[in-house]
Amino acid sequence: MELNRKKTWTYGISIALALAVGGLSAWVNAGKFQTPGLVQPPLSPPAWLFPVVWTVLFLLMGISAARVYLCGGEEAKDALFIYATQLVVNFLWTVFYFSFGALLLSFFWLLFLLALVVLMTVRFQRVCPGAGSLQIPYCLWLAFAAYLNLATWLLNRG
Repeated sequence: MELNRKKTWTYGISIALALAVGGLSAWVNAGKFQTPGLVQPPLSPPAWLFPVVWTVLFLLMGISAARVYLCGGEEAKDALFIYATQLVVNFLWTVFYFSFGALLLSFFWLLFLLALVVLMTVRFQRVCPGAGSLQIPYCLWLAFAAYLNLATWLLNRG
């Protein structure tokens, strides 16, 4: 019974933390997510899709981080440090892109984020089989976001 309570709390806190980062990002950048006047690249999804996708991705992050935490061990600590770092880097990307409009800087920052997430995915998988697999959609979305970010910069520079 106590083990189930620990698992429930671990998952709850982990998911809430991940969603809080996404929520804080949305709050800090409120009203800035629409980029009127910027030419959008081909394959740009509708604006309503972004919060839906990000909510799912943050849920998956929270679930997989909880799984890694529950597996424990020294490798889990290292993996969770990378996880926490990528959450900060993720948050800062939205500030660079939406608040500052620094499209080129944001692109390189996004590549840094993608590298961190790939590393995190590998580490999660080593610690807790299946936890890394939950991050594959995140990796794919970040690669797509990198395309959108770079293409937006290319179409709107000058």
